[in-house]
Amino acid sequence: MSTDNTKVPFAQKVAFGIGMFANQMFPASMGIFMVVLVQDLGFPGWMWGVIFFLPRIFDSITDPIMGFISDNTKSKWGRRRQYVLIGAIIMGISFSILWQLHRENGIDYNFMYFIIWSFVFYLGLTIFSVPYVAMGYEMSDDFHERTNIMAVAQWIGQWAWVIAPWFWVIMYDQGWFDSADIATRTIAIWVGLFCMVCAIVPAVFIKSKSTVNEDYSPLTAKNIGSSFNSIINGFHEAFKNKPFRKLCIATFLVFNAFNTVAAFTFFIVVYYLFNGDAGAAGIWPTLFGSLGALATTFLVIPIVTRMSKVMGKKKAFLASQSISILGYILLWFLFIPGKPYMFIFALPFFSFGIGSLFTLMMSMTADVIDLDELNTGLRREGVFGAIYWWMVKFGFAIAGLLSGLILSMIGFDADASTQSDNAIIGLRSFFSGLPILGTLIAILVMRGYDLTEERAHEIKVELDKRANDKVLDGNKSSRHKRNNLKSKKEKDNVG
Repeated sequence: MSTDNTKVPFAQKVAFGIGMFANQMFPASMGIFMVVLVQDLGFPGWMWGVIFFLPRIFDSITDPIMGFISDNTKSKWGRRRQYVLIGAIIMGISFSILWQLHRENGIDYNFMYFIIWSFVFYLGLTIFSVPYVAMGYEMSDDFHERTNIMAVAQWIGQWAWVIAPWFWVIMYDQGWFDSADIATRTIAIWVGLFCMVCAIVPAVFIKSKSTVNEDYSPLTAKNIGSSFNSIINGFHEAFKNKPFRKLCIATFLVFNAFNTVAAFTFFIVVYYLFNGDAGAAGIWPTLFGSLGALATTFLVIPIVTRMSKVMGKKKAFLASQSISILGYILLWFLFIPGKPYMFIFALPFFSFGIGSLFTLMMSMTADVIDLDELNTGLRREGVFGAIYWWMVKFGFAIAGLLSGLILSMIGFDADASTQSDNAIIGLRSFFSGLPILGTLIAILVMRGYDLTEERAHEIKVELDKRANDKVLDGNKSSRHKRNNLKSKKEKDNVG
């Protein structure tokens, strides 16, 4: 096992959670700022889709390579910390530069500028996030302590989703800035630098053991290049692990069905509830995201953590996702023109979907890594973390592409002051219908997940036994070598 401690000090959990804040603030801010590309800079729907798709495809390719590098790093700082530090600096600076878009430069120039800097940002995100996530898997080998670690991290991380929607208020209030694109340029600098500092915290404060003397694959340029076959084999081996395969598929369905339609919230509130008047919409688009995140922080995460301990992780997942379906149904009926406050009643139910997902799934992935070690003898947090997040990011790319296609398909016109009835009905239908469909399929997939607490305990006992046997064998081997050396010296003395 990679850790000697079952219980993790609360300060270590908080340090990990501060990194999670940065890990979630970047995509939360990105989701808010992306609206400006369509609403204020005039990007057509197909550009929106390409901007989402291409950099995330690049990201999904670099993730497993980073997982291999992280798992095989020999260093007195361990396998992860130095990469977390380097990645934090790259993504913080590049995020600030990414959003320095000026409308006078024209759509084509801004499109190419954004694409190029997106590649730099997502490279930094890969260097940071793959080893960072693996750090969390390594922090404890206890079934429930893993959920506690992820609950603390997600609790802190959720504040990103509470804070980010308020950027809309600042961006579209001319008392703050003359236009939303000017606001985005300024806010992005502060977000990038602040989140860079938060992302550095785990690298500085989370403990790790030296790996200088570990028997890892050498990280030469030639070896990393030739390791691609190992990476492909790692994918193959990981997906032969049935519980892990189910986790990946279920996460892909829930998270990316949600992300495909997440940006539609702003358009539904402005164009359906307020007939295209962004000024009259005021803080209501912000309240949707912010109140939903607050519900996740103070209601969903504590309840789901408790549910996990009482009924097990799988049943907690099935129950929480079922509650989220009710939330999406309620949103169809509670988006009411003239009564925007009504959608607030759906938010606690709606929030159970994404709010419970990573608290449970990251904890279950750590259990699956134990199962993999039992089956293969290898400890591969980096590879499994990279593959899991590859599924998330590849799905996120698909979600972005689908968002643009859906906007084009339903006839949404970013230059129009109001939208057609067909566009509004299309927005609302996809907003509720697509996540419900994805969640239902995910529930069906997870019904067969069989890595229970009892099985996880059996795996832990067997791994502990193996570790003890290895120590005993090592001691016997050392004694045998010493005895042989002693006998040789005695013979030499007699001679």
